[in-house]
Order: sequence, then C-alpha cells, then structure tokens
Amino acid sequence: MKQDNCIFCKIANGEIPSKTLYEDESFRVILDLSPATRGHALILPKDHAANLLELPDEAAGKVLVLAKKMAITMKERLHCDGLNLVQNNGETAGQTVMHFHLHMIPRYDADGQNINWKPGETTQEELVAVCEEMTK
Repeated sequence: MKQDNCIFCKIANGEIPSKTLYEDESFRVILDLSPATRGHALILPKDHAANLLELPDEAAGKVLVLAKKMAITMKERLHCDGLNLVQNNGETAGQTVMHFHLHMIPRYDADGQNINWKPGETTQEELVAVCEEMTK
C-alpha cells in the first residue's frame, strides 16, 4: 500500500517521472538525482514501508536478490571496480526520506568517495555483554 504524502511512493508507482533502470510489480530501480558516483541507483519498493523494520519479510528477501541482479548489470555495463550497498534506518543513521530504499553505489578507482566508518575499540567484556543482550 502506498502513502499519499510520500515522494518515494509517488516515484516508485510512476506518478513522478524518474530515470528508471528496472521495474516489476514490487519494485522500481531509479537513478539517484544526487549521485555519489556515476550510476548511483535506488531500489524502491512500490508499497510503503518507512524503513527496514517495517518492510515485510517477503519484500526484504526480494530486495537483496534484485540488488544482486542490478549489481551484475552495473559491473558489466558501467565497468565499475566495486559496489556499495547502503541502507539507512532513521534520521540518526542518515535516512532523509522515510520510505525504505537501498542505495546501490558503483565504485570506481579514485572516485573520491569515502563510504566508510572509523573502526572503534572494544573489550572482550563488552563483546560478551552485547552478545548476551542480543541472544537473551
């Protein structure tokens, strides 16, 4: 089900024009209007889910299969050297549009992008504590 006030629902369902790379009954893959690199695309479900936590399991399973298909096509046709899949959940994590979407960012040697994080430090005690919390 789509949401009337969601721009990604409108794009995914063809109400707002986009540069569409792929479409089926569940998803539309479009080029990002503010690309990190050449070929940066978004996978958009046609049904609204604000984030991964709201995405139905069936759609969640299909999105990774579609990402693999698109990644193969990007590698073959854009000749990228690698690929980042980025999916943000919540404002704190960098989500700016509250409709689940998966960024597919082709990577090229010396493309100037730095899609990484600074590795932190932890202790064995902290790892044990987190593991215990997550597996209760």
